[in-house]
Amino acid sequence: MKRKVLVLEDEENIRSFVVLNLKRAGFDVIEAGTGEEALELFERNSDIMVAVLDVMLPGIDGYEVCRTMRARGYTAGVIMLTARVQESDKVTGLMTGADDYVTKPFSVVELVARVEALFRRVGGLGFQEDDAIRSGPFKLNLRAREVTKNGVKIELTQIEYGILKAFLSNIGKALSRDDILEMVWGHHYVGELKIVDVNIRRLRIKIEDNPAAPKYIVTVRGYGYMWEG
Repeated sequence: MKRKVLVLEDEENIRSFVVLNLKRAGFDVIEAGTGEEALELFERNSDIMVAVLDVMLPGIDGYEVCRTMRARGYTAGVIMLTARVQESDKVTGLMTGADDYVTKPFSVVELVARVEALFRRVGGLGFQEDDAIRSGPFKLNLRAREVTKNGVKIELTQIEYGILKAFLSNIGKALSRDDILEMVWGHHYVGELKIVDVNIRRLRIKIEDNPAAPKYIVTVRGYGYMWEG
């Protein structure tokens, strides 16, 4: 499997440094300086496994690139690079479909580690079971890494799939945010717990009959979340 990464960054010196270090880590890197160029590259490279997208760009920004890629069926990993530190900006990035974010200025060593961790999660490694997990109207196919509800496929990112798999593997058990972070992002992840809450909010929109009153992914106040099958 190719370890292909798309890097979108309009500042050439930052982009070159990131690309150099990703290549040293063994990734096949394609790079873009504008959102428009990134989307063109995305259309020509269906095997991108992780996209690193700068938020602040002239023209089409990183949020819109992420949103467009997801709308066109991209389910693999997205990391947002942002100079913004407002909580609302982080949430916006995650709700458009990002799996993680890194705030500028950043350590390139940390960024490469985040890419490595996300690649492991979306690369399909360790998910070769032949069986499926069922709960109510849901069926999670472990080999195809697909989820259906009442027989209809639900389009999930691989991180959303990982969260749902964690819940369906622990039906009726309360999982803390730390539990979910370790199961899905890995124990080396050094980001914020907020990423769990936002991804669960996004997942609820896709799977719940009424996301405002969830009956499958329920909140365990002061602790985390639980799947009620």
